[in-house]
Amino acid sequence: MTNAGDGSLLPTGIPGLDDTLHGGLESERLYLIEGDPGSGKTTLALQFLLEGARRGESVLHLTMSESMNELESTFRSHGWSMEGLNIVELNVSEGEAGPEEQYTMFHSSEVELSSLIRRILEEVDRIGARRLVIDSLAELRLVAQNPLWYRRQILALKQHFSTRRCTALLLDESGETLGFNVRTVAHGVLSLSRILPGFGAERRQLQILKMRGRSYQGGYHDYLIKQGGLQIFPRLVALEHQRNFTRDPIKSGVAALDALLGGGIDRGTSTLLTGAAGTGKSSLATLYAFSAVGRGENVAFFHFDESRENFLTRSRGLGMDFVPFLTSGQASSQQIDPAELSPGEFSASVRQAAERNNARLIIIDSLNGYLNAMPEERFLVTQLHELLTYLGQMGVSTLLIVAQHGLVGPETSAPVDVSYLSDTIILMRYFEIHGEVRQAISVMKKRTGPHERTIREMKITSGGIHIGEPLHQFQGVLQGIPIFRGGEGPLMDSNVD
Repeated sequence: MTNAGDGSLLPTGIPGLDDTLHGGLESERLYLIEGDPGSGKTTLALQFLLEGARRGESVLHLTMSESMNELESTFRSHGWSMEGLNIVELNVSEGEAGPEEQYTMFHSSEVELSSLIRRILEEVDRIGARRLVIDSLAELRLVAQNPLWYRRQILALKQHFSTRRCTALLLDESGETLGFNVRTVAHGVLSLSRILPGFGAERRQLQILKMRGRSYQGGYHDYLIKQGGLQIFPRLVALEHQRNFTRDPIKSGVAALDALLGGGIDRGTSTLLTGAAGTGKSSLATLYAFSAVGRGENVAFFHFDESRENFLTRSRGLGMDFVPFLTSGQASSQQIDPAELSPGEFSASVRQAAERNNARLIIIDSLNGYLNAMPEERFLVTQLHELLTYLGQMGVSTLLIVAQHGLVGPETSAPVDVSYLSDTIILMRYFEIHGEVRQAISVMKKRTGPHERTIREMKITSGGIHIGEPLHQFQGVLQGIPIFRGGEGPLMDSNVD
C-alpha cells in the first residue's frame, strides 16, 4: 500500500509504460490522459485500476461517457475480471438543478457543475479510493459552459484528491479546453494518438508531454491495443544499454571467405550484404547463422521478404537444416508482416531476441522490406542507426541484407544509402565470362581491421557456398563484363558442388 507523502511510484500495470515513466506514476497526484477517440484512453485507465486492485488498493472508476454495459463488454473483450473494482456510473442529469434552485442568484450551469463535483467527491470519500479514474472531462465541460467555473472545479478536485492520498487520472479528448487547458494544473500529461497510413493497419503512439519534477523517456513510443490491454514499446535509447563482451572474430566455416574478411566478422559489429537480386546475399547470411549455431550460439532471423517455409527450404537446399535448432530454441525465425508493423514493435522484437533469447547473431532480411514496410515513417534510417548501435553495445553481430536495383553493369544502386551505418560491407555481383553468368564477392569496407582488397568468385551449390581464388587476371569484374588479362584464368570449375 502506498504511504501518504512518501513520493513513491505507482506501477501502472501496462507493459512498457513504467519503463518510459522511469518506474511509474508518482502517487497522490493528478494526471491528464488525452487522446483521439479510439486511441485507448479508457483501456489504459482500466489497466491502471486493475493493477491497483491486484496490489490490494481501493480503486474507483467514475464513468460519465460509457454505460455499465459498454464497460462490461470491454472487460470481456480483454479477458479481465471486474472483481476488486468499484465502478460508478454518473449521469450528467444527476447534477441538474431543481426548480427551487433555478431562480437563485447563481447560474444554473454553476449549480449543476457544483452538484456533479460534490457527487464525485462523495464517491471518492465513501470508497476511500487510492486510485481514481474520471471518464471523461468532456462531460464536465458540457455542464460547466464557463471557463472560470470549469477551472475552479478542476482545482478543487486536485486539492481534494491530494488530501485523500488519491492518485487520479482524468481522461479527455485532444484539443478540447473550453478556454482552460487542464494540462496547466495536471502533474503529468500523457497523450495518445492514432496515425492512419496510406495502407495497412493504423499506428498508435504515446507521448509524455509533461511530468513535474521527474525524468522520463521523451519522444514518441509506439503501442498496440490487443486482448489484455495496451502494450507500449518504449523508444530505444542505445546509450542506456551496455554489455561486456570480447570482440573476437566470427568465422563462417569457409576458410577463403574468412581470409577475404581478414579473419572474419568482428563480434558486436554490423555487416551489410549488398548486391543484385539472386547474388547470394541471403545464402551467405544463412552460412554465418549455421556456423554460429554449430558453435552453440543463438541466432535470430527477421524475414521481410520471404516466408519461414521458403527460408527452411532454401537452407536445406544448401545442406543447412535449421529445423532442429528452431525446435530447440537455439534459432528463431520471425516472418514480418509489412502492413502490420511499427518501428517500435520491430525494435522490441529485436531487443527480446538479444536480451531474453541471448541471440549473438541477428539477421535482417532485408532492409528493402524494412524500409518499404513503413514508407510513411519519418526518420526510419535514424531509428535503424539507434538499433544497430544498441546491438553493437550488447555484443550482438548484425547482418543486414540490401538488394540493389539492376542486375549487371555499373548503374546498380541501393534504394537507400545505409552504407555509413555498417561497420563492414560485402558486395556481391554478377559477371559474364565465355557466355556464362557467374558471381563475385568482395569486401568494400571493414572499420575494425584489415581485409583483402581482392575480388573472388563465389559459387552456391547443394553442398554449400564455395569461394574461389582472387580474380587477379581479370579486369572489370564489378562492371559485369570483365576483360581477361592473364594466361590461365583462376575461375572455379563449373562442376564443383
